[in-house]
Amino acid sequence: MSGASEDRAAVDGRDRDEEGRARNARPRDGLGRPLPYGERGVARQPEGVVRRPEDSVAEAQALLDAGKPFHAHEVFEDAWKSGPEEERGLWRGLAQLAVGLTHAARGNVTGGVRLLRRGAGAVEEWAAVGARPQPYGMDLAGVVAWARELAAEVEQEEAPVVDAGDRAPRLSSRTVGG
Repeated sequence: MSGASEDRAAVDGRDRDEEGRARNARPRDGLGRPLPYGERGVARQPEGVVRRPEDSVAEAQALLDAGKPFHAHEVFEDAWKSGPEEERGLWRGLAQLAVGLTHAARGNVTGGVRLLRRGAGAVEEWAAVGARPQPYGMDLAGVVAWARELAAEVEQEEAPVVDAGDRAPRLSSRTVGG
């Protein structure tokens, strides 16, 4: 950091990146929860990466399968922010699904259910409006059904414990393990 950034970080006590933007430098676990400074965490997903859509799907699937839906949401978020305007609803919906799974795995029933349903609605709407039920090989109807089924299960359980890796959706038959 340069002098101005160091001064600002010292004044407000916040972690900052090279440009002086607030960035929490605490390590995180596989579900994106902050850990105490000095603990060993899971490597963060780099932000702002522009990928081919097929690469976004494959990378997100690998992260979902590894029980890292928080990290998968960041891949979807990159696609949403860097992709064509007409696809933003799709990628935003997929990001919401990944965050919904994250919340469900963390035990946040309300947040998990809400985001799973919101994401399912967004993906379903995008597929209907764009008449593209299988963009980049993804089975959007299957993903929507997965999200709604998981939301219903989580909502009905008294104290749901969701294993993010075991409950990861299958985005397409083209991805590893599909």
